[in-house]
Amino acid sequence: MATNADFRICPDTGFKINLNADKLIKWNAVTGVVFLLVGGLFGISIALTRWPAVHLLPADWFYLALTAHGLDVLLVWIIFFEMAILYFASSVLLGCRLAAPKVAWLAYWMMLIGAIVTNIAVLRGDSSVMFTSYVPLKAAPDFYLGIIIFAVGALLACFVFFGTLVIAKQEKTYEGSVPLVTFGATVAAIIAVFTIASGAIILIPTLLWSIGYVGRIDTMMYKLVWWAMGHSSQQVNVAAQIAVWYALAAILFGAKPLSEKVSRMAFLFYILFLQLASAHHLLVEPGLSSEYKIFNTSYALYLAVLGSMIHGLTVPGAVEVAQRKKGYNKGLFEWLRKAPWGNPAFSGFALSVVLFGFLGGISGVMMGTEQLNIITHNTVYVPGHFHGTVVTGTTLAFMALAYWLVPVLWQKEMFLPGLAKLQPYFYGLGMGGVSVFLMGAGTLGVPRRHWDINFTDAAMGYDFPGAAYLMMGLNGIAALVAGVGGAIFIVNMVGTILLGKPKTKAAAEAAPAQPDAAAVSNYGNAGTLAVPGTFVMAMVFLTAFVLYYFINWKYLAGVWPLS
Repeated sequence: MATNADFRICPDTGFKINLNADKLIKWNAVTGVVFLLVGGLFGISIALTRWPAVHLLPADWFYLALTAHGLDVLLVWIIFFEMAILYFASSVLLGCRLAAPKVAWLAYWMMLIGAIVTNIAVLRGDSSVMFTSYVPLKAAPDFYLGIIIFAVGALLACFVFFGTLVIAKQEKTYEGSVPLVTFGATVAAIIAVFTIASGAIILIPTLLWSIGYVGRIDTMMYKLVWWAMGHSSQQVNVAAQIAVWYALAAILFGAKPLSEKVSRMAFLFYILFLQLASAHHLLVEPGLSSEYKIFNTSYALYLAVLGSMIHGLTVPGAVEVAQRKKGYNKGLFEWLRKAPWGNPAFSGFALSVVLFGFLGGISGVMMGTEQLNIITHNTVYVPGHFHGTVVTGTTLAFMALAYWLVPVLWQKEMFLPGLAKLQPYFYGLGMGGVSVFLMGAGTLGVPRRHWDINFTDAAMGYDFPGAAYLMMGLNGIAALVAGVGGAIFIVNMVGTILLGKPKTKAAAEAAPAQPDAAAVSNYGNAGTLAVPGTFVMAMVFLTAFVLYYFINWKYLAGVWPLS
């Protein structure tokens, strides 16, 4: 049983913070940011190589960078930060002690060691198999071993999270249902268990194959099971990201969801149906039946999309209700104009919602349509979609949370507050540009993984439309803009932790706990569905979705004309 000595009271929020959870949140979050820096540098080098006028890296370094970039930003940075979110959503929001802190530290060190082992294997130059590591491409054994160690560590951290929920229930540290943010984090952890199990099923035999103990890995079987891990890891990100959206809406505005029950149902749709979206990576594979593809890309997928659309309506709707209660009632959008756009926690959150929906969401549904997938498969449209989900959605949401969380946990003032105000716009709009330009170039046929789209010295050349080369150049410029935003974020986080001015004790004691921050741990509904501004924005989104969807059908008809 924990004593009061095992907790501290946050002067900003009034949260009762367990000291073990406090340390683990800090270490996981900071480690994630370090890997974001490493992966981001590799990402910029890739963008500059894909820019034909620059063409920075030679072929071997390009594929090495591509492998390291995918590993460090799609897997390591995000999962480390998600572990910090799990500990925050359980121990901090429920005001209870952390279950098995020694196991949590073991999980942290396993994740760190695994990430380092795999990075070393990549940097050594004999494991440039890219993030998907498709067989028969073979990496060094320590490449697979590092990922397995990392995954087992993440699995242990999920079990610590579940154990903390049990402790909170047993010790009655909360009443009624768990907060919506904790519920969303629970969904993310459940999907994570499925994801890690899928990875173990395929990567352990692949490790044995790389050593020489297994003679052959079937390529179709590998792809099918690997994407149960590779794409489902993104579903973990989506669930965690949306939990962060609800958290920031509550922290910044005291906002409550339009309907708790409907929001929880939307999260449940993710558990039941969202993993099926993994099939959109396999829609051109001849080894899979048409029945399998049609089921995954129609009836089941629609329910997963419905869940995301519910969140896309209720999150901004909750903010609108909270703002209107504060008197911002003029016209459709005064509540939005009067929002704190100079606060990076809000601007990052708002850009994450909009860019994730318009770029990642619409393109994901289009790619998940069996017939349309053929015009984007294995083109740079695919990483364009990734950057619309993992980056402008998840990474930007996590950055927004960090702007609130880091000063609260370390009790320090922001290091460079002026630059912090600009950072989400640099990063969000830069990465939004990367997503748009890659999808545009992919629509024109630019291949996904080719080092040189000019096909210099190739036996058979190919000239893409001039717009494709323009798109790849603009992608390089947008990546540099986003790189500036990423650098500002990392400097601000490191600077706040190491050099930030401590908040004075007198000011902390004089300042009452923020009433809005407490709303994140409470159950309840907004009490109204009167959100006219949000409904107008939803109609704009729906119009864009329908137009883009049918434009791609028209494009498909033009690519494959019937005579």
